[in-house]
Formats: sequence, C-alpha cells, structure tokens
Amino acid sequence: MINRANVPFVFSDMCEFEDQGGGVKRKILAYGDALMQVEVHFEEGSIGAMHSHPHSQLTNVLEGEFEFTINGEKKIVKKGDTLYKTPGVPHGCVCLKKGILLDTFSPYREDFLK
Repeated sequence: MINRANVPFVFSDMCEFEDQGGGVKRKILAYGDALMQVEVHFEEGSIGAMHSHPHSQLTNVLEGEFEFTINGEKKIVKKGDTLYKTPGVPHGCVCLKKGILLDTFSPYREDFLK
C-alpha cells in the first residue's frame, strides 16, 4: 500500500481495493493524524457486521440503499444521507441495494493500515 498520510492530493486510481469478504471491499483514501477517509463498496445483501471502535465516524451514502443499526436503532438510508457514529457506539449495516459508502474517521484508523 502506498503511504498517503498527509498527502495533499489523493487520486482514486492510486488507491487499491482491499477485499473484506462477503461482498464488501474498501479503499483507504487520504489520511493524516486527525482524519481518514475510506470508500467502502457493498454488493446487494452484503453485511457490515456490528462493531464499535474508539473513533468518531461520519458515513455518507454515495450510492445504493442500506439498513443501518446504530446503538440499537434501525433506519433505512439512501444516496445523500449521512450518519454519525460516536466513539464506542455499536453499529452495522445490511446493503439492500448495491452501494458505496464514504466513511470519515477521527482520528485516523491505525488498524486499517496494518
């Protein structure tokens, strides 16, 4: 993986997808100490397993439709919708229509770089 930490311009074609299994793949975009953006592609029916982490997270739905659960509350979201997940709050999703999410984390996800 190319180190894109603190790089002012990050082009999509310089970012490789990482297969997460189960119809989910992601590519890490730009990041620095305080922020990271990750593009996540889902096939219809794929699942983003329930999890939590110590990072703040914003998720913008770029394409598709998802059923998200955040802290026990379920909602259907679609293109243009944004979700906010506070640190430590359990969250996950099911992809209802093939889609793409743009996740922004603060601070950056060091575990994604290993």
